[in-house]
Amino acid sequence: MIFSAPAKLNLMLHIVGRRADGYHELQTVFQLVDLCDRLEITSRPDGLIRRVAGPSSVAEADDLTVRAARALQAATRSSLGAEISVWKHIPMGGGLGGGSSDAATTLLALNKIWRTQLTSEQIAAIGARLGADVPVFVHGRSAWAEGTGEKLTPVDLQPASWFVIVFPGVGVPTAAVFQAPELTRNSPPTTMRGFLETGGRNDCEAVVRARFPAVAEALDWLGRHGPARLTGTGSCVFAKFARVEDAERVAARVPDTWRAFVARGLDASPLLAEL
Repeated sequence: MIFSAPAKLNLMLHIVGRRADGYHELQTVFQLVDLCDRLEITSRPDGLIRRVAGPSSVAEADDLTVRAARALQAATRSSLGAEISVWKHIPMGGGLGGGSSDAATTLLALNKIWRTQLTSEQIAAIGARLGADVPVFVHGRSAWAEGTGEKLTPVDLQPASWFVIVFPGVGVPTAAVFQAPELTRNSPPTTMRGFLETGGRNDCEAVVRARFPAVAEALDWLGRHGPARLTGTGSCVFAKFARVEDAERVAARVPDTWRAFVARGLDASPLLAEL
């Protein structure tokens, strides 16, 4: 069976504190979009977990889909295994959550295929140990998030918007951004209503802009066509449009050295219907 793993955008990202364990306290809005990786997942009776196709730059043992399958297997003591094929469409290192989404899709799909009957909350708890963004993809809803990203409140972001997403060809390591001494870590807490009134910002943008000139160039270019913003701690930048025609017109002008995507905002993941 083939399953979708949608990307996300962080419409805003405020860092409101840092915990004693080193993790950052965040406030963000996760917007799901219809740019998706595709995963083919089948069960096997011998208990082996295999990735039979996937990105060559990621070792099989390090792939989050393999780690997710093994984590679910361990948590449920399932005797079954799986074969996983991953077709990447979401750029890696772009801040779009592709790896986390792939992991969430693997967990949800195998929970169904193996008939392990875990609840969404139980699956999200397993996913949180793999990555902070995994739970939002497990629950499959655009959401207001707090804490390290695990405290989720589903939100309806209608009317539907269209986004131009630009990947400037470089990956940005999340750890480097969060370890940067110049990163703002004391933004005043806001609310979902405050975000809707002001639009918020991404506190990581200044760090990424200064350290990755290609991202700064992409922000400046896209900013000439609409309010442009960095998503998450990655390298992708985006701008929102009310009409798909406007988004497609801007995407067609993106320099050839970059990749551009036109994606529709979603309130619910397509995976929910597929399951």
